[in-house]
Amino acid sequence: MKVTSEAIRNGIIEDRYGMRGYQTASFGMPNYSIPLRIEEAPANTVSYALILEDKDAVPVCGFSWIHWIAANIRRTEILENESLNAMDFIQGVNSWISEGHLPSDVSCYGGMSPPDASHVYELHVFALDKILELANGFYMNELYKAMEGHILSQFTLKGIYKN
Repeated sequence: MKVTSEAIRNGIIEDRYGMRGYQTASFGMPNYSIPLRIEEAPANTVSYALILEDKDAVPVCGFSWIHWIAANIRRTEILENESLNAMDFIQGVNSWISEGHLPSDVSCYGGMSPPDASHVYELHVFALDKILELANGFYMNELYKAMEGHILSQFTLKGIYKN
């Protein structure tokens, strides 16, 4: 399986998908989501799930910052800025919930905003053999539990967002 994104050029994530972008939630979370394309998935793939995380956030906040989690994706392409309006897949809470925001406000893409230095972001995409029994607002641990034993293939795409 292979995953690509036009948001990442020469290993760098374009500004518009993070803190220097032109779209944010009322509380300042960048929410203009990255596009992605999935190719060469196993023939018996039923759905996809994704996790966009920032492990470089650990020294800053004490945990890997989750920017986007989604599941039950049944297509091989997500267009840019689809996170806020997509109705054909579900999304879990991102780490902006740790700042006291409502799950309904952070169950979407929460873009890059590295406070200390440039960070590496990892987009993990999983090809699954089933639709997961999850609802909007799920947590990452619930996603991993639901995917257990159902991952056919996975791919990680990395990009740097400059501080």
